[in-house]
Amino acid sequence: MAFSLFRTPSSAPSDPHTVELEAILKDPAVSRAFRYLENSTRETTRELITINEIPAPPFKEQERAQFVCQRFQEMGLQQVHQDLEGNILGILPGRSDPAGTGPLIALAAHIDSVFPEGTDVSVRLEHGRFFGPGLGDNGSGLAGLLALVRCFTQVPLSTEHSLIFVGTVGEEGPGNLRGVRHLFLQNPCGRNITEFIALDGPGIERITHQALGSRRFEVKFEGPGGHSWGDFGIVNPVHALGRFIYQMTSCQLPPLPRTTCTIGVIEGGTSVNTIPGWARCEVDLRSTSETELDRLEGHLRTAAQLAAQEEERASLHAHIRLKSLITSMGNRPSGITPVDSRLVRLALEATRLRGAKPLLDCASTDSNLPISLGIPAITIGAGGRCGGCHTLDEWYDPTGRETSLQRTLLLVLGLAGLAA
Repeated sequence: MAFSLFRTPSSAPSDPHTVELEAILKDPAVSRAFRYLENSTRETTRELITINEIPAPPFKEQERAQFVCQRFQEMGLQQVHQDLEGNILGILPGRSDPAGTGPLIALAAHIDSVFPEGTDVSVRLEHGRFFGPGLGDNGSGLAGLLALVRCFTQVPLSTEHSLIFVGTVGEEGPGNLRGVRHLFLQNPCGRNITEFIALDGPGIERITHQALGSRRFEVKFEGPGGHSWGDFGIVNPVHALGRFIYQMTSCQLPPLPRTTCTIGVIEGGTSVNTIPGWARCEVDLRSTSETELDRLEGHLRTAAQLAAQEEERASLHAHIRLKSLITSMGNRPSGITPVDSRLVRLALEATRLRGAKPLLDCASTDSNLPISLGIPAITIGAGGRCGGCHTLDEWYDPTGRETSLQRTLLLVLGLAGLAA
């Protein structure tokens, strides 16, 4: 996941959804389910450690995906399968939909981690905290997803409408949401999903209902290269790159809707006395507004063209040209699930009913894709606390996790309906 752009306390007033969820809370089956989540905390932690120690670098999630697939089958989900992109899916049919072919409430967690192949992902316990790259993001979300599947199938707990549980691939960085993109745009199951909830990271307060859009580009300049003395005056890709970066960093960005531009990587050159043959940078553009992203992308393309032209004009060899290349590295759409939607209102009330103060926020997660398609979607935490996310020193503390999982369970029951 990408952490939030901003976090604001929810001020939405209590509404009839409170009465609805309070009635669900009084059901004996829900009380049994809550106790089950409380009594199975050690099992959930053991599963978290097992998950985390199965490497799942970008585009190489297969081993961890197979573990999730096996667990879905063992726990009794139906129609368990891996789709063409690598997502793992399993359905829990509702009473009104015994075939599991009708509308679906989706509960998902991404399988992949941000860490490259070869990273030591072993877990160690120190002073009550578990340390290991990926524990919080998103080992905790995936372990929480499996804990909820166990709860539904072992308590057992029945719903009126069918549920679909999904382990997605490709959420992090270069994955560009490829798993959830495939789910909604190509997988037949995606057409039946009416609400989507992603478990990503720790905590109980956060309700991400606004999708932070991003576009990522590689901008590269290419020239003939040469000797710093003998060929001086030919076009220099590094100089052109400098001109491009200046134009991008000089661009006026609006405070609202908040929009950012970051040059994250610069490469090029071979030695101090060589005119380089190429130079490149990677650019990250973000905004809560697709209009601003369109404008900023247009500025980027114009800036690259102007930088090449300015470098050519400064050259002593008018017949030697400079090539500029722009490659898209990722595109995450923006959008919002309205605060007055049924999904968000139920999430707010479920959070309050479990004793926490909900915080609405904006981030880049698997929910970006369904939100952009007009499908109600949110991302919430799977409980506990973590620190050092996306670093080798990442840690996770499961204390209080069961309360957050109870919040998620209550939310799902509010959406799918508790079968009598």
